[in-house]
Amino acid sequence: MHNIASGHRDWGRAVKVYVLGNAQKPGVTEEVERWLPRLRAQTDVILVDLLQESDLSSTPAADMALVFGGDGAILRAARQMGYRQAPVLGVNLGRLGFLADIRPQELDLCLSEVCAAQYRITRHLMFECVIEETGAGPPLTILGLNEIAIHAMPPSHMVNLELAVDGVAVSRFGGDGLIVSTPIGSTAHNLSAAGPILQQELAAFVITPICPHTLTYRAIVESADKQFAIRLLDKTPQALVVVDGQEAARLTDGHRIVVRRAPVTFGLVKVPGRSFYQTLRDKLHWGVSPTYRGEP
Repeated sequence: MHNIASGHRDWGRAVKVYVLGNAQKPGVTEEVERWLPRLRAQTDVILVDLLQESDLSSTPAADMALVFGGDGAILRAARQMGYRQAPVLGVNLGRLGFLADIRPQELDLCLSEVCAAQYRITRHLMFECVIEETGAGPPLTILGLNEIAIHAMPPSHMVNLELAVDGVAVSRFGGDGLIVSTPIGSTAHNLSAAGPILQQELAAFVITPICPHTLTYRAIVESADKQFAIRLLDKTPQALVVVDGQEAARLTDGHRIVVRRAPVTFGLVKVPGRSFYQTLRDKLHWGVSPTYRGEP
């Protein structure tokens, strides 16, 4: 199988791996301890971090990160790796497992395929969420993979927003908030807000309103080469910006949010028999015909 990253690795040596996950989730520590002897026998385990404490930017580079948990663990691992990303193979110990699509009972076969170089790496858009505050010094920049979501605070209130693309104001609206999502994140919060599903390897963002107070506002898909700026209008006292459902910051009318393409991409390790559309069918039942009464 063609491996997009084959030029970066000497296939005569053992695969170098990070073992990551979230020890606070039930079963993660036990599953990692069960697999570690086999992993160390077949790969070069550089680091084991289930507390998400290590600075991976100063750790020896790995060929891939083996992440135990659910999609949330993969989102945390992507931010932990920062601007030196290693491709991720996710072992699903959570519920949906859209990114972590390998079950523990499949890991033995997948590990053999990885050691035999029978896999490929797909590359995916990441973003930087830059939070600027008037007169408050340097902005805060958060690296993300799924989406940024701006919510009204408190939730029962309406948030009034202005969206600009490449410096040009394109929309003003009131509602519960706004989502700017990558293709990877299009099947997460964006999907719940009736946004479209994007093919995961597209270089695009989708901008989706959350319960807009208008009949005309719909989600739009725009090039990842554009820069998106969002600010609160004067009738909104404060709001909340959330990155990947995990990192949050409060906003006032003195803040501006800029979302732009990150200088790094996120890699997913794909072993034979796994595809985006198969995951859509298996996890979200997309494109599956309904079963009618009386049919087997």
